Amino acid sequence: MTTTEQIKTVSDAPVGRPSRWKTVARIGSTLWSNWKSRLGLIILGLFILVAIFAPLIAPYGGSQDGFERSSDASAAHWLGTTAAGEDVLSQLIYGTRVSVFVGFVAGFFSTVVAVLIGLSWGYVRGFIADVINFIVNLFLVIPGLPLMIVIAAYLQNGGIAMIIAVIVITGWAWGARVLRSQTQSLRSRDFVTAARFSGESAFRIVFREILPNMTSLIVGSFFGAATAAILAEAGLEFLGLGDSTTVSWGTMLFWAQNSNALLTGQWVLLFAPGLCIALLATSLTLINFGVDGISNPRLREGSK
Repeated sequence: MTTTEQIKTVSDAPVGRPSRWKTVARIGSTLWSNWKSRLGLIILGLFILVAIFAPLIAPYGGSQDGFERSSDASAAHWLGTTAAGEDVLSQLIYGTRVSVFVGFVAGFFSTVVAVLIGLSWGYVRGFIADVINFIVNLFLVIPGLPLMIVIAAYLQNGGIAMIIAVIVITGWAWGARVLRSQTQSLRSRDFVTAARFSGESAFRIVFREILPNMTSLIVGSFFGAATAAILAEAGLEFLGLGDSTTVSWGTMLFWAQNSNALLTGQWVLLFAPGLCIALLATSLTLINFGVDGISNPRLREGSK
């Protein structure tokens, strides 16, 4: 389902200010009823559990070394060891924490910025709207990856906080444009006009009347931003622009590349973290199928 179709479908839906708990229950029920999003939720839940209970699951510490270097898989080390004598499985488990944390935190803040700018941009008119339009278009025109590399190189040695900041700075513009289009559609609805004539402030109209009607778009924007954040974090770490002492899937790829893992036959050092990154990103993408079902009832499981 394209973004344009999603916006059009939401625009055609009846609007008003829905009950908060009913909205949450409806979203949860729709997500779980779709087998794709249900599979995505299960995979994501497993990764979250691994991240939370990493110290209990991992056989060794994430940074613990002293083992035989570059050894193959064995009973003591199921995925072998790195060139620095670290257990690969333990690093993989501890690396889950960084990817899940960065994905959710960076996705959350990117979505917050997109909501604040997108709704304000869609409601206001005149000079302020033109200024916001220029800024958003500027961020959309500049290629994301080169911009991330430049900012990350300038803010080196900032650790995970730096990577989150870079992702948020470069990842909010597209979500803001989508939400702006929907806000412009809702701005002319009767319930907004009634609120305006009743003397409510623009802030209250935007965030109390319009915002609740865009729940599905915001949820979809969050999962999209979280997916992009996970991939961006891994990419920046792989390029050596993050903290190389942090145990993450990206740094695992970075050190595996530096130690020529493929040439030495230790393909698992690249395959294992790459597979985890792909699975985590895929789980969020699958959940978005359920989000589409919230926006368009025709896409829900069992609909005809």
